Amino acid sequence: MAGFSWYLSEGFQVIIEKSKEAKCSLQDVQLRFLCPDDLEEVRSLCREWFPIEYPQSWYEDITSSERFFALAAVYKSQIIGLIVAEIKPYLKLNAEDRGILSRWFASKDTLVAYILSLGVVRSYRRSGVATLLLDVLLSHLAGAAPQPPHDHRVKAIFLHVLTTNTEAIHFYEQKRFCLHSFLPYYYSIQGRNKDGFTYVYYVNGGHAPWGIYDYVKCVARAAWRGGGLYPWLWGKLQAALTIAWHRPAASTTPLVITP
Repeated sequence: MAGFSWYLSEGFQVIIEKSKEAKCSLQDVQLRFLCPDDLEEVRSLCREWFPIEYPQSWYEDITSSERFFALAAVYKSQIIGLIVAEIKPYLKLNAEDRGILSRWFASKDTLVAYILSLGVVRSYRRSGVATLLLDVLLSHLAGAAPQPPHDHRVKAIFLHVLTTNTEAIHFYEQKRFCLHSFLPYYYSIQGRNKDGFTYVYYVNGGHAPWGIYDYVKCVARAAWRGGGLYPWLWGKLQAALTIAWHRPAASTTPLVITP
């Protein structure tokens, strides 16, 4: 098993198994949050990794704003991987993303995390770096100990991915992200429209909108926890019969009106 060290310790404890194909030891990988001095290096990496051209303001935001969880993996003084997620109120999501959570979570206190980017330098891929970065994010948002300022208010972590990016899709599915929706023509890359998927990972009790089957399953689970389905149903039936038995019967005596 391999560990890692922090430039800035935030109380996270994540243990990642070292890959047999590792090209660097995770024991030598340090984690730190991005700072303004990283802007040019991060921009160069993103241009190499992603087909989307981000504006200058985006790089300024992720390297300076507390609104973003922007974590870098550093090896030999160079950034070899990074993850950027924006923590935002659920009510401020775009229309195409509102459906990731049940309407029961539609309040001003509910937060979601949107993974904007996760990338690793090609020569260090399949070394556990991407898993390390993602696991730290999950631990921060849904760990046993609440991390301020979110305090377990984040109910879903989601992302968008090109339908053709099979490597990324396989990675997120291995991490138990669930396919939520298909987004036709979501991306515009070099003047061409590309389809995308939305993937979601639910945390802190969050869940997708429920159908009839989900409600039935929830009732059945609650019944079993209470001693079994049949005793639960029998108890409900007994209560209904008791109410019916003790309800006063309607009078059958004809009403006589005397002058």
